[in-house]
Amino acid sequence: MKFTQSDTQSILELLRWRRDVRHFRSDPLPGDSIETLMQAIALAPSVGNSRPWRIVRIKSDEIKEKIIANHGKANTAASLKYNDTERDEYQALKLAGLKEAPLQLAIFTDINPSAGRGLGRQTMPETLTYSTVIAIHQLWLIARTLNVGVGWISILNAQKLNETLKVDRSWQLTAYLCIGYPAYDDDTPELHRTGWQENTAKEWLER
Repeated sequence: MKFTQSDTQSILELLRWRRDVRHFRSDPLPGDSIETLMQAIALAPSVGNSRPWRIVRIKSDEIKEKIIANHGKANTAASLKYNDTERDEYQALKLAGLKEAPLQLAIFTDINPSAGRGLGRQTMPETLTYSTVIAIHQLWLIARTLNVGVGWISILNAQKLNETLKVDRSWQLTAYLCIGYPAYDDDTPELHRTGWQENTAKEWLER
């Protein structure tokens, strides 16, 4: 299949509008949209064809409350790393949509999958996690084409989350995703818009 310049521009526009969403509407996502997101993950490449991603969908309100508490505690601890002025700025940020997002996924990387038989990861075992990250990015882009937002929460105690979800010890947390219809659209990163950090371009190095 051959693609065109129009396809290239469409993908660049998609990348421009792919944002980390923290403000969600509570409307549930239709089942076919969720299935499409799972298809996007299934199409991801992985080192040695190991397909190391492991996904837990969070439905229990009790478990969600534990995850909200986990985030709250981790967020408070993180705020203490800043001076008084920066701490006020930090605490004013909305960094998670845990209370609103209708679809929440904990995505892990199996660090010892039998699939792939170790190919390609003997010298760089971290490629297992890289594979999971690529799968997440594919979900993220397809979500945007469905007008669905995704927020990646990294302010969590991973060990506590593993215990809450009772997952296998070989699973390492890679991402906790909040997914749903965004409360509003914006092509500017929220941290740029709020003044925390501008979205500056970086040049590559040459040797």
